[in-house]
Amino acid sequence: MSTGFKIENEIKCYAPEVAHDNFDYPKYHFHLLYELESKNFWFQSRNRIIKHLFSRFLGANTNAEVLEVGCGTGFVLSELLKFKNYKLYGAELYLEGLKFAKERLPNVEFVQLDLRKVPFENKFDAIGAFDVLEHIEEDEFVMKNIYKALKPNGYFFISVPQHKWLWSTQDDTSFHKRRYSKNEMFKKLISSGFKVKYFTSFVFTLLPLMFISRLRMKRKINPETKYNYDELKVNLFLNSLMTIFMLFDEVLIKIGFNLPFGGSLIVVARK
Repeated sequence: MSTGFKIENEIKCYAPEVAHDNFDYPKYHFHLLYELESKNFWFQSRNRIIKHLFSRFLGANTNAEVLEVGCGTGFVLSELLKFKNYKLYGAELYLEGLKFAKERLPNVEFVQLDLRKVPFENKFDAIGAFDVLEHIEEDEFVMKNIYKALKPNGYFFISVPQHKWLWSTQDDTSFHKRRYSKNEMFKKLISSGFKVKYFTSFVFTLLPLMFISRLRMKRKINPETKYNYDELKVNLFLNSLMTIFMLFDEVLIKIGFNLPFGGSLIVVARK
């Protein structure tokens, strides 16, 4: 990988000046995610969809170098580890997240970097950004940096929150800069040089319930409100029930349906 880094906690830091800032992503969030992701229906379902799309587009038995940016605690990478021929890398802005990622996946190479200053060029066969771009003001500039970091014909796998009418205090306290529309995402990807190869919505079956939940949160607008973990901390019965509903989304996506609406937008683009 590229030079021009500082080693801290055995991790290459390409932007050490912001590695500990956490000004827009509280440190305790990584700890809670590490505890909740493997038990929560939404994270589990998203992982299965991501795995399906990697298999479909990049190939399950392909020798490929794959980077996940904004990898957090490494939960998505733990799913991609099932592809034995992939060489996996994880990148995160904050070292706090990488502490948990290294614990979860000790054999994956992790780096700290700022996506506005990506130090790689023509390096990766695929890059994934899963619920990351909505946190970045300069998202189109980041897309261009990711384009440069990909090899020719490399794939960019993306998931982002969708539909501006779903905006609530959950987005405010998550430090989201936007919820995307399909047209906005396509326009920014194309202007960055990408060709959109695939798209679908996600959280389609549960969208009415999600809308009601977010409508309730809109009534709680308070600058001091902290992130609401109610949607992640669900009891075993509800989690099992939600898993069944999410399986409808997964089946429809796997048999070729492009779901028209949903809490998330999933896109595969190519350099």
